[in-house]
Amino acid sequence: MPDIVPICRRFVLVLLVAGCMPAVLPAAAQQPNIVVVLVDDMGAMDTSVPFLAGPTGTPKKYPLNHFYRTPNMERLAARGVRFGQFCAMSVCSPSRVSLLTGQNAARHRVTNWIDPNGDNRGTNGPADWNWAGLKPGDVTLPSLLQKAGYRTLHVGKGHLGPQGKPGANPLNVGFDTNVGGGPFGQPGSYFAQHGYGKLAGNKANAVPGLDKYHGTNTFLTDALTLEANRLVSEAVAEKKPFYLNLWHYAVHAPFQADPRFEEKYQGSDKPLPSRVRAFATLVEGMDKSLGDLMDHLEKLGVADNTLVFFLGDNGSDAPWGDHQAVACSAPLRGGKGSQYEGGTRVPFIAAWLKANLDNPAQKALPIAPGTWQPQQAAIQDLFPTVLELTNTANPQGHVVDGRGLKTLLKAEPDPARPERFLMHYPHAPHQCDYFTTWRDGDWKVIYHYFPGKSSGGSHYQLFNLKEDPFEQSDLAKTSPVELKRLMSGLVAALEAHNAAYPVDQPGGKALKPVVP
Repeated sequence: MPDIVPICRRFVLVLLVAGCMPAVLPAAAQQPNIVVVLVDDMGAMDTSVPFLAGPTGTPKKYPLNHFYRTPNMERLAARGVRFGQFCAMSVCSPSRVSLLTGQNAARHRVTNWIDPNGDNRGTNGPADWNWAGLKPGDVTLPSLLQKAGYRTLHVGKGHLGPQGKPGANPLNVGFDTNVGGGPFGQPGSYFAQHGYGKLAGNKANAVPGLDKYHGTNTFLTDALTLEANRLVSEAVAEKKPFYLNLWHYAVHAPFQADPRFEEKYQGSDKPLPSRVRAFATLVEGMDKSLGDLMDHLEKLGVADNTLVFFLGDNGSDAPWGDHQAVACSAPLRGGKGSQYEGGTRVPFIAAWLKANLDNPAQKALPIAPGTWQPQQAAIQDLFPTVLELTNTANPQGHVVDGRGLKTLLKAEPDPARPERFLMHYPHAPHQCDYFTTWRDGDWKVIYHYFPGKSSGGSHYQLFNLKEDPFEQSDLAKTSPVELKRLMSGLVAALEAHNAAYPVDQPGGKALKPVVP
């Protein structure tokens, strides 16, 4: 094992494809199955699959890629396309709602992680943010697919609404079944001996729907996979197309080691911290789940009609060190909750499980095996992509910020596609507080509403990601023309999304970004 502790001191899937545009399949054609494997807190570097490009523009392995063991992610990537610049919100609930609605978090206003117990906007957070999350009647991918005849299956973490609100239960937002989803973001326990929190551990976060496994040796990740396999078997037996969310609680804290893999991370001349070892076992257990799901779909004979999207919901929370620095996501700067690229860059793989160009869905969306897409895309793009592939209409009046990924999934360039990404976090406390970031091509600006520790006392940070991909050289003072251009774009994007802003004091006036 490489010695990566000095370097790193300091989060499948199945994605969705949305288009809301023209039909791509004949009406009588068999609808493709869609699987979205979403891994909690898995950043772009928490895998043996390289998702960062080197100087030549091709994927390059960095030390963390040599540490983690994810052979089934490698297997999935060999069958499809992976993205080198795929972005999510830097905290979980905003990303999850964006995936299901096709909207940026600034628009749907779930801009913070959802506290199961109520409004956690922070002292200076906006009172009009959407702390209640999704509700019945909201336009969501599963609700649209449900009306189109799909079996809509949710297995795993939800975190789409707090306790007592409809979004706490995925059944209220378009799913036919829900196993494991609730209002909380982390499990009470990963161990069946603890009843996944019901019998011991954090009982308020007890994972529901898994009582049959209580008292066994079934790790939570495996229990969720067994349930996902059971549900897709039922859908196939009913000859129904299915949309499966397998949204893992792994690799979120608590960092409880999966005993099946723990021994692999013991041997080293410099022993790893126990939390790091535990995190690595959660990654490997999640990867085993992906392989088990792939194997099961192949045995059911539906692999050539099943499109899998695999991704993380925000940057890494690996317990290597400071989330402001180069540590948990090395060589990227920052991690979960951060304003830096390590907070928003996540793994993304899309693949047909079995190549068959005679399949109508694969004819409509051919994905060449083992391909690489360097162009930037984001989590809200899944909604329009899946709608287009499944010939499902987006309802009139529902604004979609995402752009269909059809061209990018073919590993082709899309010159007409703007490479822009808005990340708005008007809250505290978290890894970083009260900020908005705006990417436009090679440039990225960060605006801090309350200058302090996380911003080094500056209102602005400016980076050229082409020249400085790891955000080490702040150009805010030396590139005033670019700073003004980027800040003008940031302000315009927030206004276009009808964003909610932090306030100068509780109950006070909104603080909007200032263009220098």
